[in-house]
Amino acid sequence: MVEASDRLGGRARSLLLADLLAHQGLTHGPPSALSRYHVDAGCGWLHSAQRNPWTAIAAAKGFSLDRSEANWRIQWRDLGFPPEEQDASSEAYQSWIARALAAQNGPDRPLSDFIDADDKWRPKIDAISGYANGANLGQVSLHDWAAYEDAATDDNWTVKEGYGTLVTSHAAGLAVRFSTPVTRIDHTGHCLKLDTPAGTIEADHVVVCVPTTVLATAQIVFDPPLADKHAAAADLPLGLADKLFLYVDRPEWPSDAHLIGNPYSACTASHRLSPFGWPIVESFFGGDCAEMLEDRDAAQFAIDELVGLLGTGWRNRFTPLAATRWRHEPYIGGSYSHALVGKAAQRGVLAAPIDGRIHFAGEACHAFDFSTAHGAYETGVAAARAIIGEPASIA
Repeated sequence: MVEASDRLGGRARSLLLADLLAHQGLTHGPPSALSRYHVDAGCGWLHSAQRNPWTAIAAAKGFSLDRSEANWRIQWRDLGFPPEEQDASSEAYQSWIARALAAQNGPDRPLSDFIDADDKWRPKIDAISGYANGANLGQVSLHDWAAYEDAATDDNWTVKEGYGTLVTSHAAGLAVRFSTPVTRIDHTGHCLKLDTPAGTIEADHVVVCVPTTVLATAQIVFDPPLADKHAAAADLPLGLADKLFLYVDRPEWPSDAHLIGNPYSACTASHRLSPFGWPIVESFFGGDCAEMLEDRDAAQFAIDELVGLLGTGWRNRFTPLAATRWRHEPYIGGSYSHALVGKAAQRGVLAAPIDGRIHFAGEACHAFDFSTAHGAYETGVAAARAIIGEPASIA
């Protein structure tokens, strides 16, 4: 197995909480306990958890699963978001979903078609699309979104030791060559030849598991060319979702509370307060807002939002710990895929094997569990089964 970067996991990456705190000269709890706790810079939720294969893997490996409610719909103490406004927002969101799903058997359209541009709650729904799809409503295919929505369940669980930790632990014992990007795959002859900086690798089969950004920009060249693959990848771009982690001195909320920074803006963070009871805030940005903040001070933006809700006395109680910039991450270049309007069928094109020898896997190859770690896992298992001659089964 060759890996382009210097670590495993890709967009599943956990950061040791003790290291983040120590870097700022902060401590919390006994060191032995902190050594097991991680925050997730990338995927952090076991979506559709009861049918998610990572759930069983986590249980078998002794990881700690938290089945608590995500509380995304609850505004702690109704700060900046009165109950009647929360009810109106929820009603508008559910109406938007109903209109979109009712249209899914018709022509493909952008998700923005199902709410008026001047609707009071359009910005908030745009923000939610940024979190969920990595892109705002006007950029996302109805058909693609509906395929995910129809299959997803509402159970979203977390892993105390980190989702990224779980993913990388599952690869324990594998022989991996790091910092070895494949730049060319020659499939002209009986034997596949893969060009890397360390030399040429020969193989009978290969599983290509890379973000769509890598294929869309031809960072891997195929000989003979596979124009359909590059086109499909371009039609399934990676949206953007970034996270910021703040230490908070003397938090006053319960574990896993939630605040949305500004429910009337499309550029706002979803703030997860004290996950697992830790003294941190995990702020989540998506879509155009995340794009803007990758080149600005995301920490200042998040702290300003929180102080606006909590009061000026809180400003000195927050300390930035870490922030992601997935758009700038080498060999990744974004967060998770969404189909452009009219291009949902390109997932099947991207996933199709070539000559029974070149197989493709990754979240973007899944027909309905795209943008998730379990979607990536299932396509990888399907590719492996195809190589060894077992029937593939994607739930």
